[in-house]
Amino acid sequence: MSYLKLAGGKLYDPANGIDGIVTDLWVCDGKIVAAPTDTASTVKTIDLAGMVVMPGGVDMHCHIAGPKVNTARKMQPEQARAAAVARQATPGTVLHSGSMGSVPSIYTTGYCYTGMGYTTCFDAAISPLASRHTHQEFSEVPNVDAGFFVLVGNNHYAMERISEGDQAGLESFLAWLIARAGGFAPKLVNPGGVELFKQSVAGNARDLDQPVDGFSGVTPRKIIQSITAASNELGLPHPVHIHTNNLGMPGNWETTLETMKSLDGLKAHLTHIQFHSYGGGEVDPGSIDSQVKTLAAHINANPNLTVDVGQVMFGRTTSMTGDGALGHFLQKISGERWYCADTELESGCGVSPIEYRDKNFVHALQWAIGLEWYLIVDDPWQVVMSTDHPNGGSFLAYPQIIRLLMDRSYRTEMLKQVNPKILERCSLADLDREYSLSEIAIITRSGPARILGLKNKGHLGVGADADITVYSPNENYETMFELPRMVIKAGEILIEDTEVRQTVTGKTLSIDPAYDRGRDESIESWFNDHYSLRAHHYGVHDGEFNRIQRQAVANEP
Repeated sequence: MSYLKLAGGKLYDPANGIDGIVTDLWVCDGKIVAAPTDTASTVKTIDLAGMVVMPGGVDMHCHIAGPKVNTARKMQPEQARAAAVARQATPGTVLHSGSMGSVPSIYTTGYCYTGMGYTTCFDAAISPLASRHTHQEFSEVPNVDAGFFVLVGNNHYAMERISEGDQAGLESFLAWLIARAGGFAPKLVNPGGVELFKQSVAGNARDLDQPVDGFSGVTPRKIIQSITAASNELGLPHPVHIHTNNLGMPGNWETTLETMKSLDGLKAHLTHIQFHSYGGGEVDPGSIDSQVKTLAAHINANPNLTVDVGQVMFGRTTSMTGDGALGHFLQKISGERWYCADTELESGCGVSPIEYRDKNFVHALQWAIGLEWYLIVDDPWQVVMSTDHPNGGSFLAYPQIIRLLMDRSYRTEMLKQVNPKILERCSLADLDREYSLSEIAIITRSGPARILGLKNKGHLGVGADADITVYSPNENYETMFELPRMVIKAGEILIEDTEVRQTVTGKTLSIDPAYDRGRDESIESWFNDHYSLRAHHYGVHDGEFNRIQRQAVANEP
């Protein structure tokens, strides 16, 4: 046997209770293994004395593939041209179209994640109708394992099952839909609200109990409760990923709290929570303030709930969302270009460029609210690092966010640079907490892996995938985390001494839940009657894409 020995590094492996312990790691056949006893084995040893060793990073919420991402690329050709400008300015630089901007090409995206020490990422919002497109793109992403969440919060068939009280049918449909799409988990985006917006540009769901026209008895609350209960009953590894109603609206904290309460002990994840934590009201938008303390108190008291932050970072980026109503709202206040799409019977989306400015009161408050979430949630296993890439900013901002969390003096200096009015509307200046390296490992890899149910990722125990990142210690934590010393993917060294050594092909992570297959005929008959394509052509089929690795899920909640 041939082994790789990573000798003498300081390990941070929170999932196994290891906090800065100097020890060796052994790798064989893409897995972390116990030290070999066979003296005839071939061993390659790499000395990591003085280095920090963590599992590969896991980004559980980003937007990197699918039609809306490609639309964002097409509607901003100036970002593609920026690569040509950079080539001219620096002779010898090799930058291809798609190498720069807030929405880089899928090929560049894989390298960007690798260069930051991340080895797994999940696109957070894909319409089932777009699943084949997404898998085609994933075929081109290098070095990382990838997966996606399937949009279902405004799906007509799902809402019909809810209207008829057919919970068993809803369970079967969720399992069928995720398996057929090659997805990993169900995603709710502005449940019911997107359908109302599609019916009328002035429409949206203003509260959880607003009826969804055309579906008797269906409300956002009923959608959230029914789909979350069905997902928990199916025993999905990541039961449900919820983008709550009224994203970005002053006063939306009440909707967010009601959503949390409606889950009533069910396991669920609320995403880009920063965008859902605003006080004030629509009558007086200037009254917006932070309500993180109230919402985080509910998270602290309910271990069944987890959040990712959706941190806003200053600069120009792109808003893209499966929430068409939100896209329309943002375009009205920004005056930027706007794209809106209606995906038949399933979802919608909106895409528009946006720029966050540190002197803008609202933007600065959004930035502060995100940091409050990290610092006020007691248990780091319940909060995950995200920028909702690219909505709040690029995932490439993660090293700067880490510095903001680990270095209070740096936070204080940044607070001096932003609009000072935010000090009256949030508690960030009063928060002394500084994250440890172990806590950073939790919110960037171990925590998201656990929340996603990825048993072989986010830790360095025997049997784990050999996805490993090595960092050189530095007092400037941004410098430390933006350029790893070494990145290993499935046992292969991709980056060594900060230089790219090779490229590997990752896996597309998908699940195959158990359900009542006797429902397939009625589901497919409904599709044939209502869609513009036949059920046979919907989604993907076994063997169609070599990257797909399906995880069987028994119906055991």
